[in-house]
Amino acid sequence: MPFQSEPTPATRAALRDTASTPFWLDDPGRPAPQPPLTADTRADLVVVGGGLTGLWTALRAKERDPGRDVLLLEGASVGWAASGRNGGFVAASLTHGRGNGERHLPAEVDRLDALGLANLDAIEKSVAQHGWDCDWERTGSLSVATEPYQVEQLRGQAGFLDADAVRAQVDSPTYLAGVWTREDTALVNPARLVWELLRTCRELGVRVAEGTVVRGLSSDAEAVHVRTGSGSGSATVHARRVALGTNVFPALLRRYRLHTIPVYDYVLVTEPLDAGQRAAIGWRNRQGVDDLGNQFHYYRQTADGRILFGGYDAVYHWGRSLSARHDQRAESFQTLAAHFLQTFPQLEGLRFTHAWGGAIDTCTRFFPFFGTGHRGRVAHVAGYTGLGVGMTRFAADVLLDLLAREEAGPTELTELELVRSTPLPFPPEPLAWAGVEVTTRSLVHADRHEGHRNLWLRTLDRFGLGFDS
Repeated sequence: MPFQSEPTPATRAALRDTASTPFWLDDPGRPAPQPPLTADTRADLVVVGGGLTGLWTALRAKERDPGRDVLLLEGASVGWAASGRNGGFVAASLTHGRGNGERHLPAEVDRLDALGLANLDAIEKSVAQHGWDCDWERTGSLSVATEPYQVEQLRGQAGFLDADAVRAQVDSPTYLAGVWTREDTALVNPARLVWELLRTCRELGVRVAEGTVVRGLSSDAEAVHVRTGSGSGSATVHARRVALGTNVFPALLRRYRLHTIPVYDYVLVTEPLDAGQRAAIGWRNRQGVDDLGNQFHYYRQTADGRILFGGYDAVYHWGRSLSARHDQRAESFQTLAAHFLQTFPQLEGLRFTHAWGGAIDTCTRFFPFFGTGHRGRVAHVAGYTGLGVGMTRFAADVLLDLLAREEAGPTELTELELVRSTPLPFPPEPLAWAGVEVTTRSLVHADRHEGHRNLWLRTLDRFGLGFDS
């Protein structure tokens, strides 16, 4: 059924008095901040970025070589950006879904699927090995059809559920069919995963400096020089190798600055459901759920019995604008609240306690790309496009292999076409804004016309730039 987005008295009441802090970060158990870097220093490896990419890179570096001196630099606080704002879905896919992988890397997709499942298993092993308190649940994912034409997209797939069967899993009148894949997705509290990674990194000897903005890189025959801060608060780190996990922020290797754009995504979290409300929707197997529109929703339960509901709107601001003022968008919250109540009308009266947004580092192939600079002594990754929680550990291993390639030679990971290829960059303004606007309008049109892709979308498909989720 088509989703209606108009605000109503019920949606306005449900959104009254929401907190703007991301639910995951609104936690009294968050760690105390680490002091900033205030003096020049040296390190074997500098990791720039204190999100999941940077923390996994620091951890994997110490696991490979416990004697390596690793310094992690974070401009604000660890996990404050995408790593602490996402839905907490940990997907096995390294290519933003099998279909997208087949479009971009058809000869490699089977191998990447196997590597992705092995990567998810490795994350689960680390959670158990280190005793991380991060609400890890390997519940799988439930993809649901809410329009008749989407039923045919699912029919014949392993795990297919008809309308009655899917509603026996999660009871929504919008569901017409579904597919439950049991092993490809886990759920996690992403902020606690960040904080537990931080704890383990520090226990292994990683030095961490928060509130330390990296301003630029330079190099000579001896080292890569990482400049931080400004004025009297500036300091330089002289490093043998540098790994960049700066995500949506402007790339420190300038050649990659046009390869991503920031697209803002929005999320709501409800108050905890009571026993009657839980019984009304079922959902005893706690799968992560997504629907099949180009403008799609993702939702899940939290450990304390709330529902996180996000997605649908994806908002780009002129000039690749990144700003805290974009984190709050009343129109998107009203849209999500209206869609939530259509998905679960039996929960009318439930309030939302948290509403927030954040920027996704989007690239034209919708899964990460890698690069190097400064004669192979700096490695870079970006372009996760919203499905990066699981991919970050895989990316960490790729970054470390790229940095070791001069001494150790190529590895299985560095020889992957996924690693060796680079997506097309986005154009500069005004073409970037115009392209995003036309594409967004075309995807909305497709959702309203049984998935039919117009000439613009078919042209993007032909050039390897098209995507349906």
